[in-house]
Amino acid sequence: MTRHEAREVAFIITFEKSFLSDLPLSEIIECAQESEFFEVNNYVLRTTKGIFENLEAIDKTIGSNLVGWTAKRISRVASAIMRVAVYELLFSEEKIPVGVAINEAVEIAKKYATNEDASYINGVLGAIAKKSEA
Repeated sequence: MTRHEAREVAFIITFEKSFLSDLPLSEIIECAQESEFFEVNNYVLRTTKGIFENLEAIDKTIGSNLVGWTAKRISRVASAIMRVAVYELLFSEEKIPVGVAINEAVEIAKKYATNEDASYINGVLGAIAKKSEA
């Protein structure tokens, strides 16, 4: 499994959790592990657990960098994509390069969302990256 594929699985689990907020993350991960369609490797486990351990800070970071939008107007797809990227940018111990985290998020958005979403995600993540470097 490539890192890109692992990011997609982390995104899918994060997206699914947005619909199943009452279900423990561990159950969603367990279902993904049992599925023949997904491989849940260590990166996926660390990332999804890390996202939800830091969810309040991640969502606050995203929300404070939205231009012309509120968090409630962002689609669940775009939100899940940005959560994965912001986790990588700010919380991952693996020190993912900024350009890689943003590019991967944009590529996932192009696949699962719209080109407009991809462009918007790129802008929001770019703003977050600039602030985190300062």
